[in-house]
Amino acid sequence: MTETLTAFTGHSRLITGSPADVALALKRVITDAPVLVFSDVTGRETDLDVSGSDDDIRARYGAADEPRGRGRPKLGVTAREVTLLPRHWDWLNDQPGGASAALRRLIDAARKSPEAEARTRRDVAYRFLAAIAGDYPGFENAARALYAGDRAGFEARLAPWPADVADHALKLAYG
Repeated sequence: MTETLTAFTGHSRLITGSPADVALALKRVITDAPVLVFSDVTGRETDLDVSGSDDDIRARYGAADEPRGRGRPKLGVTAREVTLLPRHWDWLNDQPGGASAALRRLIDAARKSPEAEARTRRDVAYRFLAAIAGDYPGFENAARALYAGDRAGFEARLAPWPADVADHALKLAYG
């Protein structure tokens, strides 16, 4: 998934885009209000370094229009211990590609399930809301509606909030 970021000043959305695009835009923003930048993938607040020239920023964050090099990117494989019963190891070892490949396939399939995607979206939306709207009236009730899967109730509780915050929360929660 390509990471996008969304920047807010106060409770108004400034820009949504690639890290390079957002950093370049923030370099040009003049405001006394704090600027918060959120990952649209995780919902977490993130910092951007906007120092240096535009070329420095593009190099730091990888401009979206850069051509990709040949070959495969590094996968970032990490070895960790897994404790299973002998019958589980037997089953895994009989799978095509061995135990590691079978575990990766099982995890990928579970992550793509509608339930897992909905849970991830709710968590992302909650992290965003907790950071930017945690002090809003009705925040707790909005969070309850979000986690209950009550979209209409969630939307109703967001209605009195600033439009940019509500719209972004809905986008994160429901696409």
